Amino acid sequence: MLRRALVVGIDNYPTAGNLGGCVNDANALSPLLARNEDDSPNFDVKTLTAPADGGFVCRGDFVEALNTLFGPGVDMSLLYFAGHGSPIGDKGDVTLVTSDATKGTPGVRFGEVLDLINGCDHEVAVILDCCFSGGAGSVPAAMSSAAVLRKGVSLLTASRADQTSAETLDGRGQFSAYLEGALDGGAADVLGHVTVASLYAYLSEAFGAWDQRPMFKANVDRLQDIRRCDPSVPLAALRRLPEWFPEPDDIFPLDPSYEPDKSQSGLPPHPENEAVFGQLQRCASSKLIEPVGAEHMYFAAMQNQGCRLTPLGRHYRHLAEGSRF
Repeated sequence: MLRRALVVGIDNYPTAGNLGGCVNDANALSPLLARNEDDSPNFDVKTLTAPADGGFVCRGDFVEALNTLFGPGVDMSLLYFAGHGSPIGDKGDVTLVTSDATKGTPGVRFGEVLDLINGCDHEVAVILDCCFSGGAGSVPAAMSSAAVLRKGVSLLTASRADQTSAETLDGRGQFSAYLEGALDGGAADVLGHVTVASLYAYLSEAFGAWDQRPMFKANVDRLQDIRRCDPSVPLAALRRLPEWFPEPDDIFPLDPSYEPDKSQSGLPPHPENEAVFGQLQRCASSKLIEPVGAEHMYFAAMQNQGCRLTPLGRHYRHLAEGSRF
């Protein structure tokens, strides 16, 4: 699968006022998008940055990169922009401000970006960390008569259309700092998938009711991975869930032979049971399994109790039974 990503971070604004964290954000996120956690290739990333002490990202450079980003030949494109955002009156649009901003041409309107997106036929994800970025979701070009983005497009913004986006004291965008943690595994599911929906769920929880509020809009029939992280439970263990629990409500019986520390039981080692118990414990740490009749898995084994699937565990058992991974 061929995937392109354009990562833009602009701090240098001679007329609009310099920023202090956008280049840092772009440089932090580019390697996470370029490689999955196992170091396999992910997006082919092009990074455009303009540090406050020199360097420009001009409108022409940005438009040229956007034309290539949304051009043919790939299966998915991702745009990340960090910089100034400027609302466009009551038109329900936002301008992604470039270094050469003038009053008449402050940068690239998101409506222009959407025209390019609507002209391509592959999956597109857009992530905006700029003030008033939520205005991008109300651009008329983004909407059909049913008021939805075109199929295959998802949009994640740092704030609502009437809100600014904050920077931290240590030179990062607050939204993008959280986004980095989400991409680095914080938003991954048990299988290690990080999607734009899981990014939003993570980011939404990171901001309170008095803070800027991230926004998310999408029209997709499947969630593409934005990044893949290592599974929190080995796939080999997940595939054994139907074996350990033939029925979703079954209880897996435990006894002291499963616990590696048998100093109190006097039992000899049992490598096979101990290996299974180690896998069950990994499942328990990911909230797929819970002990029955005891507070911890250790006590469930030492007291001849058992363990059972949680609702989340039943979900992954169902996936395993259907050979979904």
